[in-house]
Amino acid sequence: MKKSILSILLFLSITVCFATCKPNKQNLEFQSEKVNMNEDPKPIIGNKVKINIGEKTFIATILDNETAKAFSGLLPLTLEMNELNSNEKYGQLPKNLTIKASVPTKIESGDLMMYGPSTLVLFYKSFSTSYSYTKIGKIDNVNGLVESLGKANVKVQFNLY
Repeated sequence: MKKSILSILLFLSITVCFATCKPNKQNLEFQSEKVNMNEDPKPIIGNKVKINIGEKTFIATILDNETAKAFSGLLPLTLEMNELNSNEKYGQLPKNLTIKASVPTKIESGDLMMYGPSTLVLFYKSFSTSYSYTKIGKIDNVNGLVESLGKANVKVQFNLY
């Protein structure tokens, strides 16, 4: 009798354990999924970044996500940004940020994104891509952006606005 009661209790304990256990999502954290990044997450109200490139100043709206907030916490920041593919400039941040990368349906001129945890990318031309990025913001008005960035590496200053 005691063995059957113990067996029933053991069975119930195992059943409850399996019913309440959640799968470990840590291993899934770095997988990318195809999402429409053109549908921006909600911007942080009043959170703007001033971007100085030579004599020209651009204002970007920073999004309401963990990566964007961490980026804002690094400001003010001056980066030497390197030319890549005639459509983007990229620079290395002084520290890694937490990212949640996904594949955008399209990159737009003025998009400010992270490629990996420490590479900031400023896109100055629109195009399609299969690479994963974490979007952190977008320049509000891109008029003159291509001319300001030029074809070579450039120094870019980022400040809270």
